[in-house]
Amino acid sequence: MEYFKIRGGRELHGSLRVQGAKNSALPLLAASVLIPGVSVIRDCPNLRDTAVTLEILRHLGCRAERTGDTVTVDAARVANCRIPAALMGELRSGVIFLGALLSRCGEAGMSLPGGCALGPRPVDFHGLALRQLGAEVHESGDGLVCCGRRLRGTVITLPYPSVGATENALLAAVCASGETRIRNAAREPEILDLCRFLQSAGGRIGGAGTGEITVQGVSALHSTGVTVSPDRIAAATYLCACAAAGGDISLYDCRPEQMEAVLTVLRQMGCTIETGGNRISCSRRGRLRMPLPVTTMPYPGFPTDAQPLLLAAMLKAEGEGSLRETVFQQRFGYARELEKLGAVIAFDGQEAHVRGVNRLCGARLLSPDLRGGAALCTAALSAEGESRIEGLNHIDRGYAALETALEQLGADIRRERTGSSREEEETWKKGRKPLKNTESDRDGDGTPTGSM
Repeated sequence: MEYFKIRGGRELHGSLRVQGAKNSALPLLAASVLIPGVSVIRDCPNLRDTAVTLEILRHLGCRAERTGDTVTVDAARVANCRIPAALMGELRSGVIFLGALLSRCGEAGMSLPGGCALGPRPVDFHGLALRQLGAEVHESGDGLVCCGRRLRGTVITLPYPSVGATENALLAAVCASGETRIRNAAREPEILDLCRFLQSAGGRIGGAGTGEITVQGVSALHSTGVTVSPDRIAAATYLCACAAAGGDISLYDCRPEQMEAVLTVLRQMGCTIETGGNRISCSRRGRLRMPLPVTTMPYPGFPTDAQPLLLAAMLKAEGEGSLRETVFQQRFGYARELEKLGAVIAFDGQEAHVRGVNRLCGARLLSPDLRGGAALCTAALSAEGESRIEGLNHIDRGYAALETALEQLGADIRRERTGSSREEEETWKKGRKPLKNTESDRDGDGTPTGSM
């Protein structure tokens, strides 16, 4: 089993290029199924999630190859329209294949998505959108089957601006007959990336990046290429790590305009933030102070995926602060691990209250999910002594060698492998008491807490 060994107490310094966005790359790869030709996806991050997505494409009959950060998909032949449970169980965002397969093949089948466990993952909004386009959607046990060989344009009003439901509606509507209007659509930058990709392939889409997207169906799409946008959550990770550990860093190949919510909070905490072009610099000297209460919201609000990272940066800030989660019901599963470092956190429903402490001490920690795992690394950078972060399979889902990036900024972090048996590790994990309000991650595919 692999783990990170982190020695805290070192400031971060230097510059770092931000990887391509996981939450953009995955829907772009799914969209390639719609194109009976070649799709070239540049700056596609080499992650566990993208690797699983390529395996899904190959299972469907596509040719999918990676050369460095460029992925080429040839979907001239799609021979299968069902995704096996073994692959879906590894990928929370696998449900975005529904719209693409339905449009290309007239049917689609899959088990419910896996990935991190952030609480209930209802697919109601996805089914609502596809049914309104004329598809039949059936749930049986833990699986979904969609049928619809004659999709027709319509008006789709989403009850909530779900990223995944918006993506599926776009993928199903782009080749449907007539006009489709998607109201209360998600506005995340990753939606804009998907719209641009489809437009470059011949899709007719208006209103991308707004709450109402209009799609004029076309008969077919053609070969195209696209460059994945920078990962705003990865950028937020390094900025929060600098806030927690101190120092000064510079990020390039990023989009500051997409990160205003995060940058505003870091400025409130006492960080010096400067932006220009595709760069963000962050400097933290002296002790942080708590920000005003933060509530996660759909874009352009504070992103739910940055919430664990911010909380980790708040642990040693002066005073008391609070974070309210409105997107995922079980987003605070990493908090018990932070408490092992000496963090003081209390919960009131979906709100976490943090009282800043003077010092944190290294500990053995288990990552419960993708962003929670990154938060543990962030907190360990500001702790005294050595920490061991396990559960790297979660972290590797969304970061292309997180340890390499942090090491480039001066962190003392190494990936190592334990010699202990799997039985010993499982015994240790089972001995941990569950947190009442627990978590684990698809980034960005939010469903309002309490909605079922």
